[in-house]
Amino acid sequence: MPELDRLKEQVAYLKLWLGIMVVTDISVVGWLASAADGTRPVLVALAVITVALVTTGIVIVHRYIERRIDQIGKL
Repeated sequence: MPELDRLKEQVAYLKLWLGIMVVTDISVVGWLASAADGTRPVLVALAVITVALVTTGIVIVHRYIERRIDQIGKL
């Protein structure tokens, strides 16, 4: 049982961070859509890089959560 509880807690913690990353990604994309025209190119480039990195992080965390859920299913 302790292993099951540990895995459940890990999934819950990772879901928290996944949610934070999704909100961050949506916020930066929204900012890009609304303010990219009148903003310095450096800020736009940094925002695009941020979106790419955060989106990659979302995919990685999502896959990690899937693996943990598979481990829970095997217990």
